[in-house]
Amino acid sequence: MDEQKIKNVPLFSDLDKAQLKRIAQISDEVDVREGTELLHEGSFAHEFMVIEKGRADVIRQGEKVAELAPGDFLGEIAALDRGQRNATVVATTPMTLIVMTDRDLRHIASEMPALGRILEAVAKARTPLHG
Repeated sequence: MDEQKIKNVPLFSDLDKAQLKRIAQISDEVDVREGTELLHEGSFAHEFMVIEKGRADVIRQGEKVAELAPGDFLGEIAALDRGQRNATVVATTPMTLIVMTDRDLRHIASEMPALGRILEAVAKARTPLHG
């Protein structure tokens, strides 16, 4: 994966050259078609994704709750906690994604504490409240 593409992602833009290189080494660039289900609510996590190009809808319990665009990321909640997905995400356009495994994400979050704090904060904010 190209380090410059990684640096262009807002989540990674403050990382130093060595950190960008590390992210690039463990990430893959993946193209998906419109209509592709990226995550499925209730399934277990195996990857974390950052949107490079394209858009997707976030659907929770059958209701659209958000739209994702370039620079947004998804899959961090279940990937960090080794848990189940709390939403389904479907590509609404053709997309290019930066993808890493859940295990690599956990390693990166511990190796790069500032990035780990951002991911944890976003995961906490996105976690639905359970009655």
